[in-house]
Amino acid sequence: MAERRTYSIAELGPRYKWIALSNTTLGMLIATINSSIVLIALPDIFKGIGINPLEPSNTSYLLWMIMGFLVVTAVLVVAFGRLGDMYGRARMYNLGFAVFTVSSIMLAITWFDGDAAALWLIGWRIVQGVGGAFLMANSSAILTDAFPANQRGLALGMNGVAAIAGSFLGLVVGGVLAPVNWNLIFLVSVPFGVIGTVWAYVKLHDTGVRQHAKMDWWGNITFAVGLIAVLVGITYGIQPYGTSQTGWGSPMVLSCLIGGAAVLIAFVVIETKVPNPLFRLSLFRIRSFSWGNLANLTASLGRGGLQFVLIIWLQGIWLPQHGFTFEQTPLWAGIYMLPLTIGFLVAAPTSGILSDRIGSRALAAGGLVITAVTFLLLTLLPVNFDYWAFAGILLLNGIGMGMFSSPNRAEVMNSLPADARGSGAGMMTTFQNAAMVLSIGFFFSLIIAGLSDHLPAAMSQGLTQHGVPEAAAQQVAHLPAVAVLFAAFLGYNPIQQLLGGQLGSLPADQANFLTGRSFFPNLISGPFQDGLAVAFGFAIVVCLIGAVASLLTKDAKKASESVGEELAAVAGESGGGPSELVSPRSDR
Repeated sequence: MAERRTYSIAELGPRYKWIALSNTTLGMLIATINSSIVLIALPDIFKGIGINPLEPSNTSYLLWMIMGFLVVTAVLVVAFGRLGDMYGRARMYNLGFAVFTVSSIMLAITWFDGDAAALWLIGWRIVQGVGGAFLMANSSAILTDAFPANQRGLALGMNGVAAIAGSFLGLVVGGVLAPVNWNLIFLVSVPFGVIGTVWAYVKLHDTGVRQHAKMDWWGNITFAVGLIAVLVGITYGIQPYGTSQTGWGSPMVLSCLIGGAAVLIAFVVIETKVPNPLFRLSLFRIRSFSWGNLANLTASLGRGGLQFVLIIWLQGIWLPQHGFTFEQTPLWAGIYMLPLTIGFLVAAPTSGILSDRIGSRALAAGGLVITAVTFLLLTLLPVNFDYWAFAGILLLNGIGMGMFSSPNRAEVMNSLPADARGSGAGMMTTFQNAAMVLSIGFFFSLIIAGLSDHLPAAMSQGLTQHGVPEAAAQQVAHLPAVAVLFAAFLGYNPIQQLLGGQLGSLPADQANFLTGRSFFPNLISGPFQDGLAVAFGFAIVVCLIGAVASLLTKDAKKASESVGEELAAVAGESGGGPSELVSPRSDR
């Protein structure tokens, strides 16, 4: 592939920044839609390939379909951001669009059944995550290059809207398409991917400062091995081990967590020794970069597992209590969570515009305080809530997240030198995605802990009262709580799944009552609320820590400085003249 020359902003004209914004927004939208579209479609996917995901031998398939995309993007975004700094951000972004599109096609044409189909889907979801990592790592850097400093909050805010809104829109799109044909959830991305790939190739150009250097292979290897080990440990920590409800005491999980942490410590040491490190640790000397990333990390810890908890709450308890069958709940859970998306869609671009004018610290900190308040309100809400109160809290939560997201991203990106925007954006996305995986693990574990304390006795008593033999009731009651959560999460009828063949031996009226819309929701409500209180208490604490970190950043944006002036200054400091900004290399 021929080298692409680097352009100046003046050459590309005033319209270029809007081209960059519209294309990167499309890229982030389809990437994040695909990160969540699978969640709602999982029952139809597993039914279509002939696998019961609740069987113990198949749980790993379920976990990797949920977590694989996030794990891959968390591991690769820093390396791909570094490649963007070295070889051109538009070029790496365009490659990501192409990889993402090809993987979507391969996912849509799955022709296997059973285990082979599950492995095929997981494998191509990982490849799709590679494409998503290219998109995520370079989109913020492309926008920061293209927009002047006094408009970056708006641009990054719009990009952030696409990223977060996509994760919620995916729930609705998946709920609509999957019952028709589960292959459609992957096929729907293909035309957008083709259009985006061609559009990016023709219209996007590299405007940033390139820093040609040797790849930090030891840094890449130790970072990937260490982070993968930690994230795999978190993923399998959710699964039961022996007589324990979770796997945090499993030798395999402990080995992954401890070994991964040790390798990551070795990675940090390596990064201080090599001339061109993957992680530029010197960036942490920049106050806004350090505190902004800490705020982003804690905010992601607080809200990462929220989506999963809300889905379980709606699908396992609230929707069945209000007349919906368990099979209908996945689609309606996505619909009833729309106020969260609406709040974010309103607040993120607005706060981005405001941060360009008044700075980001107060907005970001205020957003996380509002988010913490909404977690407190959710703990005070009864499990069988009035919907409008729930919708109002979700709307406020979306507003709080939107108020934080755009100013925080603009603050961090504005603080970076021009030649480090790709790697800096990758580092930020790594912290965010890794924290989301960690948050999902924490939230699930805390909910499981709440359930395991009270659910077995309540379930055993409820089942025996309605005709289930005591031995069978005891056996079902002591099944891992994660099986109950996954059943509710997938839109299955949990009692029907847990009792299985036992239902046939019961009187018809008792069997109908046990598998009806009231028995399981009423059974799980009390234990679930105990878990919610602990999980949301954790979210409140980390959001408040993030608010303090946001206040410790420094509003470093230069409202009057354009990106062209910024690049010229960088070239001047490095001893080069304007000719270095427009290199004589041939285009494509």
